[in-house]
Amino acid sequence: MATYQNAKELSDLTLGKTTEYCCEYNPNLLQAVPRSLNRDDLSLAENNLPFIGEDVWYGYELSWLNNKGKPVVAVAEFRFACTSPNLVESKSFKLYLNSFNQSKFSSYHEVEQLLIKDLSNTAGDQAQVKLFTVEQCSALNIQLPNQSVICIDDEDITIDNYQYRAELLKQAQLNSPSEIVDESLVSHLLKSNCLITNQPDWASVYISYKGRPIKHSILLQYLISFRLHNEFHEQCVERIFCDLQKYCHLEELTVFARYTRRGGLDINPFRSTHISCAPQTRTLRQ
Repeated sequence: MATYQNAKELSDLTLGKTTEYCCEYNPNLLQAVPRSLNRDDLSLAENNLPFIGEDVWYGYELSWLNNKGKPVVAVAEFRFACTSPNLVESKSFKLYLNSFNQSKFSSYHEVEQLLIKDLSNTAGDQAQVKLFTVEQCSALNIQLPNQSVICIDDEDITIDNYQYRAELLKQAQLNSPSEIVDESLVSHLLKSNCLITNQPDWASVYISYKGRPIKHSILLQYLISFRLHNEFHEQCVERIFCDLQKYCHLEELTVFARYTRRGGLDINPFRSTHISCAPQTRTLRQ
């Protein structure tokens, strides 16, 4: 899978290469990856996507100097529409945020506006940015799981293959053609690997759907099959969404992955048939 891994658009990325860290503001550090790379692989037309949604990032290591040279620290929330032409490559994002460290800015507002401008230019569409003090980021309050969300991780299954297998979902639906359920599930066992570096990416994935019942054991086997799969976070979520729709023909579907942070950033792709914005909550691992 991920037949686009050697695409020329990826060859110039700093990801996977030795780099020097710049501590003076430099928007040229940002690098874009066309979303079309994996969407072509999934046979998705940009003007007719089967989902709506966004990618929500949180930055925990943002700092700059005020006009008197005193350091300021903040937590940042970044939102990119899933319809933007590009996703922002994560290592370049980290290097870019690091470049604020020794630069002086007059206010939170000035930094926020620079972030919006630079990230919008990279994504090819309007980015949303909010800055919070470390003590006042209510969006990142740890929330207890909704009691209606069922964790499927205790399913008693045997796994002997860790290669991505979408065809597992052929057997996912229960033999009840007339029964329609509205169900919310979560697994904390999702692991994939970076497309370029092969570093592990860990996530909790929330799946809400309306349609014929899905066998929890089969769904869990399918999610575990990503364990050795190489793909960016956003691409994995779109693949899960498309596979579930292809094999389960659901009336409504939402897939939301909360990936653990690396280098001060976490990435949380959200795709849905009917909901456009991701919830502002996090779990313990985020």
